[in-house]
Amino acid sequence: MAIDQTRAVEELDIRIGARSLPGILRRPHVASAMIVFAHGSGSSRLSPRNTKVAEALSDAGFATLLFDLLEPAEEAAQNRAKVFDIPFLGARLVDAVKWLDETTSLSAMPIGLFGASTGAAAALVAAAQLPGRIGAVVSRGGRPDLANRALDEVRSPTLLIVGGADYPVIDLNARAFARLACIKKMEIVPGATHLFEERGALEQVIALAKAWFLKYLRG
Repeated sequence: MAIDQTRAVEELDIRIGARSLPGILRRPHVASAMIVFAHGSGSSRLSPRNTKVAEALSDAGFATLLFDLLEPAEEAAQNRAKVFDIPFLGARLVDAVKWLDETTSLSAMPIGLFGASTGAAAALVAAAQLPGRIGAVVSRGGRPDLANRALDEVRSPTLLIVGGADYPVIDLNARAFARLACIKKMEIVPGATHLFEERGALEQVIALAKAWFLKYLRG
């Protein structure tokens, strides 16, 4: 375990049945809540964008967990269907939350979910299945529409963040937003494309996500 001046950073294995999924846990010395990340297709726990968001949230007093939703064999070319199987990914995220509650010292903390791309749909599916456990959801450049029927069942306060130049995804988010029956908000970052690579765009995502989690996980 590596430790810097503000947080402990630990590489760990999340045990789900016979599977072991690698993860990275960042824990401030005083943590008020846990944010679990769900990355999109083709990404992993090492995603530079999600890592930057996780570090900023850790600086704000949140523990964060980035982990691989799939094993390498499940991501292999011959099994690519699982990469886009939203119910499967949502169930895997549910199992990870249950593992946190059963295995770690963080079980008493409120939990929020941060999903990117297809991971946003998985986060909403998980939130629908864990209505009393998930305190808030944030989607970054997500595809919440892929959560399908789970959208009607989400009760966790949900924030959808979309790039202002990500035109097809804006419309898909708007349709999903209309179906959500929870506390909800949709924020558009001007000029940002799908990956929020423009100068200052990811910083705006961080500010919006931080404010949402502070409001709904820390009261």
